[in-house]
Parts: sequence; C-alpha cells; structure tokens
Amino acid sequence: MSILVIANQKGGVGKTTTAINLAACLAEAGERALVIDLDPQANATSGLGMRANGTSSYDLLDGAPLAELTRHTAFENLDIIPSKPDLAGAVVELAQRSEGERYLSQALATGTSQYDFVFLDCPPSLGPLTVNALAAADRVLVPVQAEYYALEGLSQLMQSIDLIRRRLNPTLGIGGVLLTMVDSRTRLAQDVEAEVRKHFGSLVFRTSVPRSVRLAEAPSHGLPAIAYDRRSAGADAYWKVAMELVERA
Repeated sequence: MSILVIANQKGGVGKTTTAINLAACLAEAGERALVIDLDPQANATSGLGMRANGTSSYDLLDGAPLAELTRHTAFENLDIIPSKPDLAGAVVELAQRSEGERYLSQALATGTSQYDFVFLDCPPSLGPLTVNALAAADRVLVPVQAEYYALEGLSQLMQSIDLIRRRLNPTLGIGGVLLTMVDSRTRLAQDVEAEVRKHFGSLVFRTSVPRSVRLAEAPSHGLPAIAYDRRSAGADAYWKVAMELVERA
C-alpha cells in the first residue's frame, strides 16, 4: 500500500485532475484506490461525481474511523472520502491543537490496508491540511505546470519537503514530478520541460500531460478523463503516467 500526497503550493497546476485521473486509471487496471479530498473546495469530490454532504474528511481529522467515512464511487475499485466546505474550519483547529500536524497520520494508521494506492488531494497552499498530508504520506507527487515560474515554485516546495522530513516524516520520498498543461507547440513549454528534466532527472515522469479541452471538461460532468473520453490525449497521458507510477512503486 502506498500513500501519495499530490502537492504544490501553487494553484492551477492540475493537482486534483492528477489525483482523480491517476486513481481512476489505477482502479481500472485492477488496483484498489482511495482518494481522500483534503481541499475545502471539494473539487476531487465533484470530479468523481460525488456530492459534498454528509460525513467528510473533516470527520477523519476529528477521529472518526476511516472505514466509516469511505464511499464507493461509480467506478469499480475506486473509493473516496469526500470533502465539504466546513473542512476550512479544520485549518484553524489543527493549528491550535497539540501535535496538530500528525492527526491525519494517526487517522490513516488503520483502515487503509485494503487499498493499493491512497491519494491525498491537498489545497493550493502549505497550510495545516497540506502539512498533515505530507506528514502522513509515503511519497509526494508534484504536478508542475509548464510555465515560467515552475522552477521557482518547485524549489520552494522541495525546501518545504526537506523541512517536513526533518520535523515530522523522515521517510517521506519524492514519488515523481509530473509536467502538466504542456503545449508542446510553444517554445516556452519546451524550454520549461527541458529545464525541469535537467534539474530533476529521473524524478520527472517520462510522460507529460498535454493541454486538453476534454481533460478540462471532464470534471464538470463528474467523470475522470478515461470515462469521459477515453481516446483523448489527456486520458492517454494519465493512463501512461499511472502505469509508470506502478513501475515506480
């Protein structure tokens, strides 16, 4: 079983898209996958066709057993613990609690053994929810948009990961750097991809995820890309990344 946190302090880089599509691809391949939505915006929840009501990841952080909170999605082998807006209140509560950075780690200590992959989808910040996820995970998967400021953001994130290793989770590893929203027709995207691969070498996934209208449309239908349009470039890319993730695991 592998717990992967999808993290980047920058918004709009494809974290949620990556979480739900990798989970869906792995589930279709026969792996048992769980998505835990830790973002109060609940985009992973709606992106898998679920509603943000009832129990949620807020209850998980409040001590409720994981098994009581998981919901089956419409996709075989794929479960979710949804989010809802009141999770925003956990940010304040976790900051005030003793050992508040370890609540998720404690919550995931039991109940996850039935899954092959657990994906933690985080808010676009390095606040208490993301810190909890980093403290609980085995590996970090970092989506990086192919744009000018990508390397600067990556450098900051790697420093934060080093800090988490020293303080909270010494076994935390880098599961991979994934280039997203790549428009290979532009010189900028080509240059950014070359720089990321130069700096991070084999940590970068061989497959990059292209800009894709179908990939952007899929969440509004409550579907991962492979269920919305299997033949789309985005669905094909995430399938290849998922298979590479299995290799790395």
